[in-house]
Amino acid sequence: MSQRIQFARTGGSEVLELVDVTPAAPAAGEVRVANEAVGLNFIDIYFRTGLYPAPSLPSGLGTEGAGIVDAVGEGVTHLKEGDRVAYAQGPLGAYAELHTLPASKVVKLPDFINFETAAASMLKGLTVQYLLRQTYELKGGETILFHAAAGGVGSIACQWAKALGVKLIGTVSSQEKADLAMANGAWATINYTQEDVVDRVRELTNGEMCDVVYDSVGKDTWEMSLNCLKPRALMVSFGNASGPVDGVNIGILNQKGSLFVTRPSLNGYADTRERFEMMCEDFFAMLESGKIKIDVANRYPLKDVGLAQDALQSRKTTGSTVLLP
Repeated sequence: MSQRIQFARTGGSEVLELVDVTPAAPAAGEVRVANEAVGLNFIDIYFRTGLYPAPSLPSGLGTEGAGIVDAVGEGVTHLKEGDRVAYAQGPLGAYAELHTLPASKVVKLPDFINFETAAASMLKGLTVQYLLRQTYELKGGETILFHAAAGGVGSIACQWAKALGVKLIGTVSSQEKADLAMANGAWATINYTQEDVVDRVRELTNGEMCDVVYDSVGKDTWEMSLNCLKPRALMVSFGNASGPVDGVNIGILNQKGSLFVTRPSLNGYADTRERFEMMCEDFFAMLESGKIKIDVANRYPLKDVGLAQDALQSRKTTGSTVLLP
């Protein structure tokens, strides 16, 4: 037997329960990972609340973790029992002592990356990789706006943007978070609780505005984000922290300067094992170089996952959070 977190109905964090289960043996093409650490992400809350529907109920939760290969299914050749590994995609169920998932979604973990760092950063780091290196391939010299710059994804984005020579303007909700974003390499910050974001962007850029806006907030910031872009620039809407963007007349893109918009996801970029491993190599190289450091700021026992999700949802956290089975 092993333990996992599951939910039988959607709702608040109270629907999460710790249960004993018989772990699934890996089928052909799968591996089973004994988790040493599990990542906590906003997408987990989307599934718990029903914004994103789970395939069936009761359901496990979580897609990111790191640990040791416990068992290997038929036909898997690039992994073996005892390998140190990490993953960021796959079926829900990472909030568990043991997790079975497709081997194509699992990557060997270099010795210089520990389990907590990997679990705290795989999903976030690969998200930043596709945002800054693929969705819009930043070359250096661009000015970008990145919402929630002190969060897990934002903290990595600040560091990666600085390494690329990009001016990242980060939105934050407090002076403490502004200080953190600046320490991570943001070029400037805007406290949206005290400042008008559009006016401040205009001031910082001498009226030129931004080449790209990266928005994980969603409904509450949609139009404001569009107003921060220069003509023919790109709006990247990659999250729904305040709810999904809907009811949009795309004519607004014309009215605001022939803008472009995209709604990407990790699954849309890491859609083959080859692309997944390429993205991992890029991110791991940034970790090895020291240009990106991961702040594992919050640790919770697996049984306290409700407290952890509540802290994340209320934006009380900075850096990354891990669950420890």
